[in-house]
Amino acid sequence: MKLSEIKPLLTKQKELLFQLPDGSLVPEHFHVTEVGKVVKHFIDCGGTERKEEVINFQLWSADDYNHRLHPEKLLHIIELSEKVLKLNDTEIEVEYQGQTIQKFGLEFSNDRFLLTSKQTDCLAKEQCGIPEKKPTLKMVSAESAGACTPGGGCC
Repeated sequence: MKLSEIKPLLTKQKELLFQLPDGSLVPEHFHVTEVGKVVKHFIDCGGTERKEEVINFQLWSADDYNHRLHPEKLLHIIELSEKVLKLNDTEIEVEYQGQTIQKFGLEFSNDRFLLTSKQTDCLAKEQCGIPEKKPTLKMVSAESAGACTPGGGCC
């Protein structure tokens, strides 16, 4: 989800619900402790220089059970961040504390924000000699496919 996609959603929501990939919800008393611009400047394993930019939301579950972050407050934080940090309309990445700091993608469905799993990948497979995965085809016998066979009585 990009920044331009979350803002209109926040104007329509009465509450903020973030759902983890396992289906559980981030506790209602969470805080968004950071909205940031993260620029990653790197060289991949094939020697190509790359730059990636994401907008980062850091969610934190505090022991403060009396306060809830409301959609309009998060929208205000985002708008302030846009001005101060000069945010572009890029993808949002969400950090949340699991066994370690976990990073998630962000989607929206059924009045809740879904934290989606992210995967690492090699960006230079052709340079590394990693073959492209080809789809696995399932072979079906003529009999199980319902094809005519000698003596099968279908012809």
